[in-house]
Amino acid sequence: MKFTLNLNAKVNSEADVIVISAFTKDESTLVNTHWSKEMKTSFAAVNSSVNFKGGKGETYSFTHEGLDVLAVGLGVKTKLTSEDLRKELAKTYKLISKYTSAAIAFDGFVFKGKKEESLNILGEAFGLTAYTFDKYLTKKSDAKLKEVFVDSTEAKSKGKKFQKILDEAVVVTDSINVARDFVNEPPNILRSTEYAKRVKKDVEKIKGVKCKILGKKELQKEKMNLFLSVNDGSAYAPQLVHLTYTPSKVTKNTKHIAFVGKGLVFDTGGYSLKPGGSMINMKFDMAGSSTVYAAFRAAAMMGLNVKITCILGMTDNAVNEHATMPDAIVRGRNGKTVEILNTDAEGRLVLADCLDYACDLKPDAIIDSATLTGACLMALGTEVCGLMSNNKKLSDKLIKSAGNADEYMWELPIIPEWEKDMKGTISDLKNLGGSRWGGTAKAAAFLKEFIKDDIAWAHLDIAGVGDSQSHLPYCPAKGASGAVVRSLVDFLKNS
Repeated sequence: MKFTLNLNAKVNSEADVIVISAFTKDESTLVNTHWSKEMKTSFAAVNSSVNFKGGKGETYSFTHEGLDVLAVGLGVKTKLTSEDLRKELAKTYKLISKYTSAAIAFDGFVFKGKKEESLNILGEAFGLTAYTFDKYLTKKSDAKLKEVFVDSTEAKSKGKKFQKILDEAVVVTDSINVARDFVNEPPNILRSTEYAKRVKKDVEKIKGVKCKILGKKELQKEKMNLFLSVNDGSAYAPQLVHLTYTPSKVTKNTKHIAFVGKGLVFDTGGYSLKPGGSMINMKFDMAGSSTVYAAFRAAAMMGLNVKITCILGMTDNAVNEHATMPDAIVRGRNGKTVEILNTDAEGRLVLADCLDYACDLKPDAIIDSATLTGACLMALGTEVCGLMSNNKKLSDKLIKSAGNADEYMWELPIIPEWEKDMKGTISDLKNLGGSRWGGTAKAAAFLKEFIKDDIAWAHLDIAGVGDSQSHLPYCPAKGASGAVVRSLVDFLKNS
């Protein structure tokens, strides 16, 4: 979708539909003082029998000078929030997607006078809502909207700045939609090797990005035995994709952030086999890797002044005569031994070796992302991302960025008792705690064992938010949500 600023400061008559906003006073009186006199006349001619008051969620269509017009109610202007605006614009997109082009009178779609933030929200809402995953459907989506003209009285004076905001919103939403595509791909198509191949191809033309892929032999040389143990039952080679983005101007103040993502392209549970019903949608178990990849991709394409490393550990967790058995003891890359009590607690094994690998790069901070525990859904539901960290400054920054992106993130503690519970009796560690309680933070306590003491680290458990967020109109009703990417991009912008 293309966004074009209209520099004429008038509603673009070339578009197939014009979108205008409306507000309400005390939920009972229409406020349309920002409409042109001619628009008000056209509206008045057809509104006598319709009770349109500009309330939030209300819409009304009419004709003005031969053009279709959609009036979008935003409620009481002083109460409009950024997330309200994002949701109403998402609903608007669904109503106008049947048109080829649209013109939006943007000055009426601003919350609390924050025009630049509102412009970014417009780009986000339309770009995220436009997403469909219909490549395997005989009948494709009938959405046609290709171009959106953005009309603003400030388009001429702030044209370059406004266009940059819109262009960056497109980069972020495109990256989120790439991540959604990866997660939604069926597991018979997106094997670990195919996943790595697609990532490599996707970054080929991004300035400042380099890609290195480690296969089974390279992982063996790196002594990444925990990662390899998950892959033992697979017919497909494990892949560690090592991406680096270096900005054009690196100074002593340039931060280095490392992302690590769990990329389980399918998880059967291994010998600790999942029940049939629990295996459905286990293709989503690589959402952690696609999340950090999308943030990495967006930041690199925008040319942010921060060095970023992105480590993606890719494999499936399958069963055959070579698969790792419960009770196995395996030595990780950092030298610590782990008793594998449950082969369905495999994501932490992949992450453990990948985190140790990332530590050797000596970044200023490491952030990992994974659909790691069902316990996170029990604790925080499907709307809140779990956060655990060894560094208060880092966790505070991430929570602030989540707030800036209108996403929910909540920090859970890693207490000494849970760290102790992950210690082994015949091994240094075990991959499962002594009880099911506190499972999310206990998994983080396990991961913490693979972080060097002097490195700030945060673990994001996206098990709840990575799947469908159907309560949000800019997310698909089914399939990958793309959650947390906007939070991570904001974090990188402010690093």
